[in-house]
Amino acid sequence: MAAPVAGASSSKGPGTMRWESRLDRDHPLVGRIWDVKAARFVDDATVIDRVRQARFVGVGEQHDNADHHRLEAWLLSVASVGRRPAVVFEMIEVEEQAAVDVALEKHPGEPDAIAVAVDWAHSGWPAWDLYRPVFDVAVRRGLPIRGGGLGRELAHRVAHEGTAALAPALVHRFALDAPLDPETARVLRDEMRDAHCGMLPESMLDAMALIQRARDAELAEQTAEAAQGAVLIAGNGHVRADRGVPRALSRGTDATLLAIALLEVRREWQDPAAYASAFAANTLPFDYVLFTPRASDEDHCAALRPRR
Repeated sequence: MAAPVAGASSSKGPGTMRWESRLDRDHPLVGRIWDVKAARFVDDATVIDRVRQARFVGVGEQHDNADHHRLEAWLLSVASVGRRPAVVFEMIEVEEQAAVDVALEKHPGEPDAIAVAVDWAHSGWPAWDLYRPVFDVAVRRGLPIRGGGLGRELAHRVAHEGTAALAPALVHRFALDAPLDPETARVLRDEMRDAHCGMLPESMLDAMALIQRARDAELAEQTAEAAQGAVLIAGNGHVRADRGVPRALSRGTDATLLAIALLEVRREWQDPAAYASAFAANTLPFDYVLFTPRASDEDHCAALRPRR
């Protein structure tokens, strides 16, 4: 395993962090925290207080942004003062839990053992060094680490078999067999189309939408089972409060999840409210938004488009 990135274990919040991402560091929103419901900026101390009060916290990320994982490490440090919440990772499949447990037992205090156990290098997720800060905090503090990701084989089965591929208890608890309202269904189909760079046939979009809902349900299930509370680490789409894990959690368990988004700034958007459009929403679908520089302007779909 590669050595940790210098400064990667920083526990500093957005107000004092030295950014690794280079794009738009001078943007007026960088380092600021937006309280969505109050429609005002707040300081680090406000978020610290809310995180420490919340039983369940969801932190949404841009997967390839190193600063997001450093902020996750900070938030996890905050959440684990005086308690031991579980850390639920979208990036670890539920089926990999046994391998994670063995790695932690044989190599206590060594986060890199987890990367080996789940074969992170071939997982399709960004480089382990980016994620290491948050795993480091979890391991050093002895926090339970839980896989919450829907396995690839199961996701493939859901695409072809629908809810019949899932555990009946999960389907019932999170109402996965209930149809979405037409507007939510349309927006989710659009998201799946964009997420797959417009390369999926239209006939597959409903299946992809169901897989997304199943992922939310699995993450909600693993989060709810954490007796001492949990911090969920996942993509922003899973943490959004209008649907995603917060909605599934409240529907399936009556629990609530504090939704925190880590968002990269865009040069043309200097008003926090403008970022709602990135989620096809009228209002940002989170409790708090922490703004960071951008890691990259790379078009991830470019390589998939046919050459002309």
